[in-house]
Amino acid sequence: MRRFIGAQRFCERFTEDWRADGARRPDGRRPIVNNFDVTSSHQGLRGTARPLPAGSHLPDGGGGDYAAGPSVTPDSPVPRYESQHWNRRVAGLAGPIILSNLSVPLVGAVDTAVVGHLEDPVYLGAVALGAVIFGFVFWSFGFLRMSTSGLTAQALGRDDTTEVRAILCRALLIAAACGLLLILLQWPLGRGALALTEARATLLEETFIYFQIRVWGAPATLANYAVLGCLIGLQRTGAALVHQLTLNVTNMVLDVWFVHGLHMHTAGVAGASVIAEFVAAGAGLMLVAGQLPHPFGVPAARLLERTRLRELLIMNVNIALRTLCLTAAFFYFTALGTRMGDETLAANAVLLHFQHFLAYGLDGFAHAAETLAGNAYGGKRGREFRAAVSASTRLAVLVASGYTLAYALAGPLLVDLMTDIEAVRRIAYAHLPWLIAAPLLSVWSFQLDGIFIGTTRTREMRNAMLWSLGGFIVCSLPLVHYFGNHGLWGAMMLFMCLRALTLGYHYPALRRAAAA
Repeated sequence: MRRFIGAQRFCERFTEDWRADGARRPDGRRPIVNNFDVTSSHQGLRGTARPLPAGSHLPDGGGGDYAAGPSVTPDSPVPRYESQHWNRRVAGLAGPIILSNLSVPLVGAVDTAVVGHLEDPVYLGAVALGAVIFGFVFWSFGFLRMSTSGLTAQALGRDDTTEVRAILCRALLIAAACGLLLILLQWPLGRGALALTEARATLLEETFIYFQIRVWGAPATLANYAVLGCLIGLQRTGAALVHQLTLNVTNMVLDVWFVHGLHMHTAGVAGASVIAEFVAAGAGLMLVAGQLPHPFGVPAARLLERTRLRELLIMNVNIALRTLCLTAAFFYFTALGTRMGDETLAANAVLLHFQHFLAYGLDGFAHAAETLAGNAYGGKRGREFRAAVSASTRLAVLVASGYTLAYALAGPLLVDLMTDIEAVRRIAYAHLPWLIAAPLLSVWSFQLDGIFIGTTRTREMRNAMLWSLGGFIVCSLPLVHYFGNHGLWGAMMLFMCLRALTLGYHYPALRRAAAA
């Protein structure tokens, strides 16, 4: 356990320096965050916080204000030196998440590489098909990560550490129950999913072998969602980085050993994933215990409180429906692309990798907005809420501009690296302008997703996604009819804008609620 905590501290050291350096006024004094001195704010729940002197409590809860500074109100503008502090705080939280996200595609690359050099291509096809099935199944349970992080951030903002523990325990109970249910239903789920494909019999059987092994890791996979959500909600993104690196590095090492060392082929890739999930779950629980003493010390009455369980159920159903709509949008995009020929479909798949890579970078700032805005919302500190939203969005737009510049300058080179089929390259080149515009069109929806997740406004998220999906489908039909694949990409960019507009419609009410 000490080794994991030490690794976490190593990953967080640079973020601590940034926060400390950015947490000074021009006169050298440190600001107060959440009524505690910032020098102790990143020591975790185990740190020794120094409260404000008597009589110095500020009207908005003290978020980002100064103990002896001038009188402020929740609507006061944020001073420049405080904005710099928030910029550093957001960067310190987003940096580890971005590094963690960048390790995710490496796992898929290693999975592909270790079976891609075997004598029979059926192994590569089975692993690819199995990964798609599990990606869809596990993504459907993403509500475990989202609801846990949002609720944890809010409970932390209220200084309710008992509820923080209860949130984690409830999420782990749901993860265990859902994971066991997937194991019990593995045969109908696996056969049903494969029946939807038109693959040949040998590929189907090899994929089912992968499925039968990989499904045993479901409880650990879902538990890792809960652990990750808890760490993000606690603003311990350095610990989240250690957790994700433990998962991904273990997976990659076992991949190579099982496939090329033990010659286990498809079964080796699946077994490596299962073991890595359980190793990461154990490591994650130890990391949580390092930040949250006695994480399972929750009274049964508090853990099973009917009102909170009902609210959690409604919240998770809303997030699941929202995720299903998002998945449906990308599936519909791919389905329309199939009607335009194999070369166009392949070019769209190449360009979609650009969009996924964009998400890996911008998600870090969305997660920072999630935990900081959720924390301020839970404590009803409107000024701190606005400062967190402003700083995270400002940096996200800056990074999105960097993506746009990179795609504009190096887009053709990136396409060439991903395919050497000349016809596919030509189609991808013609549609690069859509991907160049994508970062600046997508960043707003990513940020608003993070803000609404952190504040657990899941009903608004569900409704916004339903409207966005409907608008995407309705607009795509004439656009594709008249403009072909350009119309399809135009509809996808419109979908990104609709996501931002529909959530943005609810933002003023959310901002008022944060200060109420």
